[in-house]
Amino acid sequence: MKKRIFNLLAVAAIALSGVSCEKFLTVEPIDKMSADTYFQNELELELFANGMINSYLPTADGLGYSDKYSDLTCTKTSTDYNRPGIWNAQKQGSWDVGNWRNIRRANIFLAGIDRAEGNVSEAILNHYRGVARLWRAYFYFAKVQTFGDVPWFDHALDVEDEALYAGRDDREFVMSKVLEDLNFACQYLSTDSKFSAVVNKWVALAFKSRVCLYEGTFRKYHAVNPSTQVAWNNQYGTANDFLTECVNASEELIKNGGFSLDTDYYHLFHDTNLAGNSEAIWWSDYDSGEMNRMHELTWVVNSGTYDQQSSPTKILMNHYLQADGTPVTHGGKVGYLKEFENRDKRLYATVHHDGYTYTTTAGQSVLKQIKTGNAYNGYHYTKFSIENEENFSKGKNDNDYPILRLGEVLLNLAEAKAELNNGSLSEADWNATIGALRERAGVKNIYPGSAGYKSDWTKAYYGNLSDVLTEIRRERAVELVVEGLRVNDLYRWKLGHLIVDRGTNNQGWLGIYVNKAQAAVDKAGAEAHAKAYAAAEDKAAYVAANGEKVFTINGYFYSFKGAPGADLGYDVTGKTSNQNHSFSEGDHGFLTYNYKLEWNDRMYVRPIPQAALNVNPELKQNVLWEGI
Repeated sequence: MKKRIFNLLAVAAIALSGVSCEKFLTVEPIDKMSADTYFQNELELELFANGMINSYLPTADGLGYSDKYSDLTCTKTSTDYNRPGIWNAQKQGSWDVGNWRNIRRANIFLAGIDRAEGNVSEAILNHYRGVARLWRAYFYFAKVQTFGDVPWFDHALDVEDEALYAGRDDREFVMSKVLEDLNFACQYLSTDSKFSAVVNKWVALAFKSRVCLYEGTFRKYHAVNPSTQVAWNNQYGTANDFLTECVNASEELIKNGGFSLDTDYYHLFHDTNLAGNSEAIWWSDYDSGEMNRMHELTWVVNSGTYDQQSSPTKILMNHYLQADGTPVTHGGKVGYLKEFENRDKRLYATVHHDGYTYTTTAGQSVLKQIKTGNAYNGYHYTKFSIENEENFSKGKNDNDYPILRLGEVLLNLAEAKAELNNGSLSEADWNATIGALRERAGVKNIYPGSAGYKSDWTKAYYGNLSDVLTEIRRERAVELVVEGLRVNDLYRWKLGHLIVDRGTNNQGWLGIYVNKAQAAVDKAGAEAHAKAYAAAEDKAAYVAANGEKVFTINGYFYSFKGAPGADLGYDVTGKTSNQNHSFSEGDHGFLTYNYKLEWNDRMYVRPIPQAALNVNPELKQNVLWEGI
């Protein structure tokens, strides 16, 4: 039975436009209810809390593939933020009334709860205080990730409040307040099963685990506050303090939350009901029935025209270990079939592979071909995709989306402990976290440094860290891919340049490997193609998924089933300075989708919008964005 609450009365959003402080602060926050007399009983507290869930619960469309602009995913174009010479303070948004309303609403809720004293038990009052403070922490964490230093508001401002025109607060102070809110929520949010569908103690602990890992590692790998370019003052806690808080939250959830890893990774992203799933801590509920709430992730993955035609990169493919626990040694210079042999099971749950099928509108199960129009480098995502033809061209998906899950918490715990211990992690801790995830994926668990362990290119890719930290970063890549965390991971590790470099020195995204035998085929037709295939020593390298032959003819890359040229693919006759396809070794090699990007260290935080600075110059611009 679906448990998410979406049909209860939601508190209406404030219908505002522009940035007028007076209009923002004088409008009633509750539609048709008096803010002075509301919050008198438990039902009113519940309705307001459910209204916040209805308004602010993260969605599948907002989270799924939200980190597509990373080193692990190839896209048709890119975000303007990473395109050369485009982004500046004039283009930046996310600072108007609507972007701060959510924090105001949390503060209104927090202040109003006191009116129910005497009518509601102290435990229930503190639970809803925890709800309000968890949401405030949630919103403020996003603000800090975006802008760095931001103003801290712990009450709903009125038109006379001096804070309206004050400057920004130091990031370290703001994050200390975020941590205070999270600690309160973790202490007082209920564990009662009636709150399992909304916000409870376990949600707070899992979110705290994420937040504290982010802030602890961000401060460790960034020597200065990116807003000011001044060294951290540590007045409100150190990097290690946040990492310790991550460990504490993670261990409490693991010990007392009653969660366990789902035995099948695939279930987490394709099941239509995560209620009762052993791994899901917080999820967004979808239902094609009475609730009629659906998302578009299958459409995004399969459409050749909608969204960005996101596809996996060779960088991602090479992250996956072999079933024996060792990395591949071929570097991806093998054909499509060969590349999937004896690999981590998560690869098969994430990327289109041989034998992959879908259900037609007629109800038949047939082999699914890779279409060049939505696989710009030859690969195709399947994670979150419901393989029914009727879903391929519509926003009609009812598989639930896991917002927070145990797998991430295990990764957070392992990384925080390793960072606290100079890159080391006890073998027992490794086995309980990274080892457990690999065993679920059918990968032999090998502790770094023990017999049988082999390092690979990821060592240099992630900055020549310890083997343990390198493997933890590998594990995050394959476990959490396209779950909305990759870009933030690169930012906190101070590896934003990888988004641009992509293993090609900013030439583009690497894709499938096309060998010389494939590239040698010309437009002579089927007979020449058949002869070339017969002569190929590595036929597995010549045959792609589900019987498709992959090769080039007359300078074009083809993917087809049947007569040569049936499905015209990628133009590799030449490339422009910014876009188009080529092979990494001239007439063969990695299919590369060429697309120039830009990275500068100022991009670890975004500029304060010029519109906001015009209203309040005291906000001041982030230092490296001044004049841009």
